Amino acid sequence: MTDVILISVYIFVLAVFIGFEVITKVPPLLHTPLMSGSNAVSGITVVGALLSTGAGHSQLATVLGVLAVIFATINVVGGFMVTDRMLEMFKDKDSK
Repeated sequence: MTDVILISVYIFVLAVFIGFEVITKVPPLLHTPLMSGSNAVSGITVVGALLSTGAGHSQLATVLGVLAVIFATINVVGGFMVTDRMLEMFKDKDSK
């Protein structure tokens, strides 16, 4: 059991470092497409959280599923708001 937890923590720490390095190397021109891609992943997270919430395994699984739905929904909505704001910067000011 301890080995599984240790390996999981090790993978999590590596994912944090790799994610940080990948995100900091993204040029500004690709931020909007990257945000749209991350919104799609968060949408998949919402579906998985809904499935987890409705599975009826245990009280803890249901509570964690509800929290996952809430946080993933906030992430999706916030991501689309940021993407929309970024796309507004590229619109021609004379066409408004």
